[in-house]
Amino acid sequence: MARGRPRNFDRDAAIQQAMEVFWAKGYEATQLSDLMAAIGINPPSFYAAFGSKEALYREAVDLYLSTCGAASMRVLAETKHVRDALEAMLLASLDTALASSSSGGCMISLGLVNCQAQNAPLRDHLRELRHTTAMLIGERLERGVAEGELAADTDTERLAAYFATIIQGISLQAQDGAQRETLLGVVQTAMAALQA
Repeated sequence: MARGRPRNFDRDAAIQQAMEVFWAKGYEATQLSDLMAAIGINPPSFYAAFGSKEALYREAVDLYLSTCGAASMRVLAETKHVRDALEAMLLASLDTALASSSSGGCMISLGLVNCQAQNAPLRDHLRELRHTTAMLIGERLERGVAEGELAADTDTERLAAYFATIIQGISLQAQDGAQRETLLGVVQTAMAALQA
């Protein structure tokens, strides 16, 4: 008789658990045994459900982007005034960076930066997600120029790279143990650099 997943297996809950493990430890430091313990399944069930650690990681990243990691880009797009939108984005990034029980920072910023050669496709995937963040910031800044909130000669590409760097820095600082008050200071300083 073939062995399958446990009867009470909840795939969505399993991906949530995996996301939390990956977020806390990063991709390479997370062992299959960590994932199986968190999810509560054995190796045959793990492979039957997810195929591989990499496939599960990609699903966990998608879940992160649609839940915990969605707030910063949502408020960037939805907040009316560009300065308020950028500040809300940074504050949401701060909240996300501090939300992991291990202060894991942002799963996209820090989940897989330096890696073994076999993990390069995942690293490249996360790099593209970070580039998308900078692109979305740039588009919001361009909208601010078009609506007259920013000077016509604003270098939106450079400013977008700056704010994307601040988001990544907040994440790294959170992982290194920075407290909310310190990170709020970083947000205030970043906002002071925006000349409107």
